[in-house]
Amino acid sequence: MNYDRYYTCDVVNGEGLRVTLFVTGCQHACPGCYNSSTWNRMHGQPFTDEVRDRLLDLCEAHDGLSLSGGDPLLPANRDAIAALCRAFKLRYPDKDIWMWTGYVYEDVCHLELLRDVDVLIDGPYRQELPHTLPWRGSDNQRLLRLRDGVPTA
Repeated sequence: MNYDRYYTCDVVNGEGLRVTLFVTGCQHACPGCYNSSTWNRMHGQPFTDEVRDRLLDLCEAHDGLSLSGGDPLLPANRDAIAALCRAFKLRYPDKDIWMWTGYVYEDVCHLELLRDVDVLIDGPYRQELPHTLPWRGSDNQRLLRLRDGVPTA
């Protein structure tokens, strides 16, 4: 997996003070996408163990980790994202993970890695549906609070 960038002091991508990772690779190619520079999964820098460890260390003084892109759930990214989420939850069981994906929950609900995700914003970006809801790029996207990978009421 490659990544484009990460923010170490983010208050926009989720609740509280966050570390946010932007991975590369996205098959959705949504017209008007804010992060179209992250679509090609070969762009960016390799997500190494050293980068993972640096991000985890940075999370110590933050409320949580946010994962965006590109798409963290692009099939080529899933193993590395699963390992990052697992390592984060083992180290910080009381902190949360927020994830943005162009896939809808129903198409990825079988993924084990979602057991470690607390908030999933799902669905492709649709520029004809401008956002009025917090943390979403367009109003078709849902904010799903998960427990063990399943949406809560």
